[in-house]
Amino acid sequence: MHAITIPEPGGPEALVWDEVPDPVPGEGEVLVEVAASAVNRADVLQRQGFYNPPPGASPYPGLECSGRIAALGPGVSGWAVGDEVCALLAGGGYAEKVAVPAGQLLPVPEGVDLVRAAALPEVACTVWSNVFMVSHLRPGETLLVHGGSSGIGTMAIQLAKAVGATVAVTAGSAQKLERCAELGADILINYREQDFVAEIGKATDGAGADVILDNMGAKYLDRNVQSLAVNGRLAIIGMQGGVKGELNIGALLGKRAAISATSLRARPLGEKAAIVAAVREHVWPLLAAGQVRPVVDRELPMSDAAAAHRVVEDSGHVGKVLLVTG
Repeated sequence: MHAITIPEPGGPEALVWDEVPDPVPGEGEVLVEVAASAVNRADVLQRQGFYNPPPGASPYPGLECSGRIAALGPGVSGWAVGDEVCALLAGGGYAEKVAVPAGQLLPVPEGVDLVRAAALPEVACTVWSNVFMVSHLRPGETLLVHGGSSGIGTMAIQLAKAVGATVAVTAGSAQKLERCAELGADILINYREQDFVAEIGKATDGAGADVILDNMGAKYLDRNVQSLAVNGRLAIIGMQGGVKGELNIGALLGKRAAISATSLRARPLGEKAAIVAAVREHVWPLLAAGQVRPVVDRELPMSDAAAAHRVVEDSGHVGKVLLVTG
């Protein structure tokens, strides 16, 4: 088969479409013939040499894919060769085939085509686990999403609206904010021109956001705490703004607030399977009903992964950029 390899870390040109051995599904795994994968920020970090795969994972980038089951490993039940699926991966999505633990498989949702299903697993699992399983967003509460036009952001907007929350987003242009509004965002903040602390305060009559989904990390830490409501919850899922920040514990105590920080890739298989099962139970019916949909900016050939990485690094996209094998 062919896969995107990274002989040496570097820029987008470090991604090489090369012939490699086919993966073999082990105990509890299935082999998926990949139709498409999606580009995530973690893939960019891996290409740059900053985010190696967990031990035992595929060395190739790609944290999600869609495709058809080509073979079942020992001990797998409930799936059959030919089933159309999408999957959460620890790596290996940028390839023509990938071995996947059966607990990380999802059926392609009703009403979603096979290629576009590749845009779903990573964002659905990230948003559901952080916003709902950890931060317990409830109807009537306010969610602030940083990077509202990203893959994560576009999914977070839709899921929060589906459960009856008010959604605030930050984005860097009027065009991106317009797309967020089309998905249901209520409060639109241009972070290049507006102070999100002040804007959240005005929009909520000083109450603040009940849940904040943050991809920036250190750069936004203090302002996120300022923006939290009493009993608010800050979920940190990224470090695009740095890894070390100063935390005002007094402000956190005064609001009886909580901060969580999670990643998905290196979690134990059992934890990933539990998240995937929750997504299938709660998110998949919303997709089938048309209340939630994958947001895809563009599709590019997998062999041209370098071009896709340039798009993502330039932040000119809305939603997901897909890599297609066909």
